[in-house]
Amino acid sequence: MFKTTLTATALVAAAGLAQAQGNPTVGGAPMMADMTIAENASNAPNLTTLVTAVGEADMAGTLMGDGPFTVFAPTNAAFDRISDASLEALLANKAQLQQVLGCHVVAAEAFSTDIAGMIADDGGMHPVETVGGCTLTAYMEGGMLKLRDENGRVATVTTADVDQSNGVVHVIDTVLIPAGQVR
Repeated sequence: MFKTTLTATALVAAAGLAQAQGNPTVGGAPMMADMTIAENASNAPNLTTLVTAVGEADMAGTLMGDGPFTVFAPTNAAFDRISDASLEALLANKAQLQQVLGCHVVAAEAFSTDIAGMIADDGGMHPVETVGGCTLTAYMEGGMLKLRDENGRVATVTTADVDQSNGVVHVIDTVLIPAGQVR
C-alpha cells in the first residue's frame, strides 16, 4: 500500500508539473486545449493510424462531440505491433473496429492525478469501464501508469494529461484489444 501511495504521489507531482508548463506536445505537434480530441489528433504525426481508424469507424463526429471523454490514444508504433493482415482485417470490419476503438475511450474526463487516486484507493489496481464494453485494469509500475486489457496486453502511458476542449488524451504504446478480438 505504501509503495502504491508513493508511486501515485510521484505521478501526481509529475502531472502537476506538466500542467504548470502547459499542454504537452504529441509527436512534436502542439496540442491546443481549446480544440477537440479529433482535431488535435489530426495534427499529431504519430497518431495518423489512429486518425485513419477513427475515420473508417465513423467515430470522428463522436470525438468532436461535447464529451467529456478520456481517450487512451495508441501511437502509430503501437498499431505497427499488430500484424498487417490483422490490421487490414480490423480496418475492413467496421463493427469490430468500433469496438476496439471504443475500448480506448472512457465517458468521463480523468487526468492522471484522478487515475492515480483511483488506483491508490483501490489498493493498487483500478477497473476502467470503456464505452466499447471493455474493462481495462489501471495500475502503476515503475512510476508509470499502465493499462491491461482483457487479453493481458499491457499499454504504458507515454504522454499523460493532454487537455482537450472535450476531455483528455493519454498517449499509449500498445493497442488494447477486447476479449476474443484479433491480436
